[in-house]
Amino acid sequence: MTAEAPAKLSVEEYDALPESERIVYDAARAKAEAAQQAELPYAWRQTLQDVAVTIAVPKGTRGRDLAVSLTRTSISVAIKGQEPIVAGDFPSPVKASSSTWLLDNGEVSIHLEKVNQQEWWAHVVTSAPRIDTTKIEPENSKLGDLDGETRAMVEKMMFDQQQKQMGKPTSDESKKMEMLKKFQDAHPEMDFSNAKMQ
Repeated sequence: MTAEAPAKLSVEEYDALPESERIVYDAARAKAEAAQQAELPYAWRQTLQDVAVTIAVPKGTRGRDLAVSLTRTSISVAIKGQEPIVAGDFPSPVKASSSTWLLDNGEVSIHLEKVNQQEWWAHVVTSAPRIDTTKIEPENSKLGDLDGETRAMVEKMMFDQQQKQMGKPTSDESKKMEMLKKFQDAHPEMDFSNAKMQ
């Protein structure tokens, strides 16, 4: 039997709750969510890049006994001649050519690579109970895991934060000051004593 979750509150209603009531509300929603997820015939976890689904099948099941279909928008996993263990549409597309499945020791392991690698999924298939993606705490990632553009942006943000903590100008402020200095050097006849940086 699924634990009954308290009614979902709007952001305004949630923000209006005293801190002690928020803690109780969050705990009740988390407990109900965990109970719903435990009732699924599979377990799953995700990162921003991919989703991993694990399905227990009877010992002795071989690959040829399974009917597995992974498309860009849907999944179906069944033991041939039986109802699917999981079937339905993904909440967002996956890279079908990079998605794989493996049967090992009575367990089907499915790896799905997300097309949009900047979003969390609320469920594996849209017919399944949703998780609260606002409560996901992502694993720490390494700068080396990021693409070049994202890495440069993160490094700039980290540098700017360090500069602010030391009371020094950020990279944007330094660029503005450098531009002003070049302009001053090119126009020594102008008075810059009252110039302000914004």
